[in-house]
Amino acid sequence: MTDDKPLFSRIDELVAEEHELRTKHASGKINDTDEHARLRALEVELDQCWDLLRQRRAKREFGENPDTAAARSADTVEGYLN
Repeated sequence: MTDDKPLFSRIDELVAEEHELRTKHASGKINDTDEHARLRALEVELDQCWDLLRQRRAKREFGENPDTAAARSADTVEGYLN
């Protein structure tokens, strides 16, 4: 079985950056525009990571190789909600 630890590590890094960004904003170290732009980028990358993790789990469940799962584009992943 392949390992999802690197993917979980990346998710943890993104969440930590999100928390750091909110802290900086609350203390006045960054402005609203910068915070919102970076938060949006973080949200998109997190969505891509979670999507990839779901793909990997589904492939494993059906006896396929999870390493064949691939990250989908931001437009694709963000389009799921629309």
